[in-house]
Amino acid sequence: MKELIEFLSFEDANVRYVVFGSMLLAASSAVVGSFSFLRKKSLAGDAVAHAVLPGVCLAFMITGTKNPFALIIGAFLTGWLSLVSIDFITSKTKIKEDTAIGLVLSVFFGIGILLLTAIQHAGNAEQSGLESFLFGKAAALVGEDLLVFIALSIVLLVTVLVFFKELTLIAFDENFAKVIGFPVRGLELLLTTLTVLAVVVGIQAVGVVLMAAMLITPAAAARFWTDRLGVMITIAAFLGAFAALVGAFISYLYENMPTGPCIVLVLSLLAIASFLFAPQKGIAAKMLKQRRHQKQFLQENILKTLYHLGEQKSRFLDYYTIDEIQQKRYFPAKALENGLQQLVRQGYLKRQKATWCFTPEGFEKGKRVTKLHRLWEVYLTEYLRIAPDHVHDDAETMEHIITPELEATLEQRLQFPLNDPHNTKIPYE
Repeated sequence: MKELIEFLSFEDANVRYVVFGSMLLAASSAVVGSFSFLRKKSLAGDAVAHAVLPGVCLAFMITGTKNPFALIIGAFLTGWLSLVSIDFITSKTKIKEDTAIGLVLSVFFGIGILLLTAIQHAGNAEQSGLESFLFGKAAALVGEDLLVFIALSIVLLVTVLVFFKELTLIAFDENFAKVIGFPVRGLELLLTTLTVLAVVVGIQAVGVVLMAAMLITPAAAARFWTDRLGVMITIAAFLGAFAALVGAFISYLYENMPTGPCIVLVLSLLAIASFLFAPQKGIAAKMLKQRRHQKQFLQENILKTLYHLGEQKSRFLDYYTIDEIQQKRYFPAKALENGLQQLVRQGYLKRQKATWCFTPEGFEKGKRVTKLHRLWEVYLTEYLRIAPDHVHDDAETMEHIITPELEATLEQRLQFPLNDPHNTKIPYE
């Protein structure tokens, strides 16, 4: 707790630079990365991240110093050139985008490693620390770097805000944007430029190897929490900034622990938590929803089976044993027992010793499921011209998900048919 209080007090200027610089980098990268993620161009960020290394090296070779402005300009130029190269290759040749990204990434990164090796053997004392662009070194951020990052982050965020509508449109429906006259090519170049800037801003903190994670991971995690783009971008920026804060604290707490990888690790944990526990789209939520649907299908199938048994005798309120139900339709023994107990608790069935019978509510529900099944069979045979002996399995699924609105539509369109394709009565009243 003492370390946390000391860290959050930001009395140490070095800590201030690292924390605020990393948070700015992560938040701005997440905002731009959200559009790349939605346009299914996630790997493009990885290509840019590797392609900026030769630009950094060339800028250093020309200026002879590690001036952040010069390094950023060099990184921006080669990063932008890499995306233009990918676009050129995919548009002018038969090579697909993923192959083009792999080619550009490896070529640019190879050139960067070659230049970096040449610089290291050149004997220039200023080159010390230049290799940190490979893996990042957020702890080396100083006040001058922070000013540059603040300026670039503001440029990124303001540009996204100004062109939010246009960027949203090309992210979701590029063809429609072309039809209504939007300058799609210019907007793509703008997004390319923003992506390159975001990568350039972030490489000093996490390096070229991990920068793609800063772009895409927050957006991927945020997508699980909402369907609204504005909310998604806000969540992505918050996740990025929070991961930067926690990553910086871990690095502060443990000596020689690099900040960049800590940030990416925290981001990855947040993403995994989102994948698992997001309330609507998370794996756990989907599993729970699937279990609810399975229970619903089981219960409705049991009620439908009891209705069929009642049809045979023209007595719907008789009691039936598990064996009689199983003879009419097979259910796993344990599932059937649990389903019957749940239906009793819900008031759809009543039990007498080892037999079960409809309540009025259960009878109506069983009758409705049977009606929906038979209506859907009629629809498949009359409108889709499917043979009567091929419609049962599809109706077994649809009977559970037809809404009252669709039920009314089916009845009107089919003009209240009396019998299904198997000449069995459809129960209405």
